Amino acid sequence: MAAGGKNLAETVAEEIISMITVEHKFQVGDQLPNENELSAALGVSRTTLREAVRILAAHNVLEIRRGCGTYVKNGVNADGNIGLKELSAFPMDIKDLYEMRLIFEPETAYYAAKRATDRELERILSYGRLEEELILKKQDRTEAERMFHKAIANATHNEFMNRLMPILYRAIDKGVVLADAREEMVQNTLTDHHIIMDFLEKRDAEGAKTAMKLHIIHAMRGFGIEED
Repeated sequence: MAAGGKNLAETVAEEIISMITVEHKFQVGDQLPNENELSAALGVSRTTLREAVRILAAHNVLEIRRGCGTYVKNGVNADGNIGLKELSAFPMDIKDLYEMRLIFEPETAYYAAKRATDRELERILSYGRLEEELILKKQDRTEAERMFHKAIANATHNEFMNRLMPILYRAIDKGVVLADAREEMVQNTLTDHHIIMDFLEKRDAEGAKTAMKLHIIHAMRGFGIEED
């Protein structure tokens, strides 16, 4: 069992969600590769993969058809259908959302640098690299941005941070849409993410915390949000 109660099967389940929502390796209705192939691709045992598939089937992400295989169901999303649903329904403006990010995410980066497993750290870096690639290709990066920050939250092994992410997604989504219209903000994102990833890779908790704080402050300034 991993720190914070998250076991390997749950981590593998999140990787499969990422393969569907971010990497787009599988579409709704697609059949997943056979057990031997997928477990080898994920670097886990077939027993762990089976448990991950059961978790996703229970959350209606996958459908197990006996004798036929496992398929991606409708309605898959990166949120995983968990979160503070009542709070996330409240109307919030961009200032509220970014102030919330400023309160929580620097500490999230701090604890991720301290607690991330090697596998979790590689996932954070892979999402960061994917987002950079999408920015350079001028393609939609919303899901990659979400999963980059979600992977950092997961690496804290703090369940509250994971449940808070659906609310923070609202700031991320708004931020991507608004920032992509401003070249300077896009370049700031590239630079800031590089610095955050560098500190995380070095497991420099204070550096990661400061880099994340500056990243969010840069975005706030880009939107004309004053720090009171």
